[in-house]
Amino acid sequence: MGSWWWVVAGVTVVLFVGLYLSMTAGRLDRLHRRIDTSLHALDTQLVRRSALALDMAASGVFDPATAVVLADSAHGARAASEDDVVSRGLAESDLTRVLVEAIPDVQEAEELREAAPDPTMLDDLRGTCVRVQLSRRFHNDAVRACRQVRRQRLVRWLHLAGHTPWPETVEMDDTPPPGLTAR
Repeated sequence: MGSWWWVVAGVTVVLFVGLYLSMTAGRLDRLHRRIDTSLHALDTQLVRRSALALDMAASGVFDPATAVVLADSAHGARAASEDDVVSRGLAESDLTRVLVEAIPDVQEAEELREAAPDPTMLDDLRGTCVRVQLSRRFHNDAVRACRQVRRQRLVRWLHLAGHTPWPETVEMDDTPPPGLTAR
């Protein structure tokens, strides 16, 4: 009679451990999907930002030198490889720097808005810059959560993450131009 309880206790422990491992593996899977989704959303917003920067450079609202630098920086951001996170981050940071220099304050933004063929161009750029910040923040939060789960001993020992590569954060300067943030 005493050995029967040990069997029941052992089966119960195995079931609870199996349930815990299954839930942890499911959580890892959801986190990896969230990382993929947030990276896709960030990529979409970065492409949109560079397209808007190119449109602004071609619109004639900037002086020729600023327009050339802005167009060159936007092309560099578009041409940066999605696979090389470091070079892409540098290219996007360069575009951010050029946008900050091109639209340094609210007065400059208002002058650009008046000269622009489409007055909503700056509003679109502002909205996209904010969405870039949010997308990058969501992605990096998902990466941090995934790394935290993947550092657990049982997850490492039992290889619950499989052969999925270690998630990487996206590091870049995504500060919107000061001239666009005040509105």
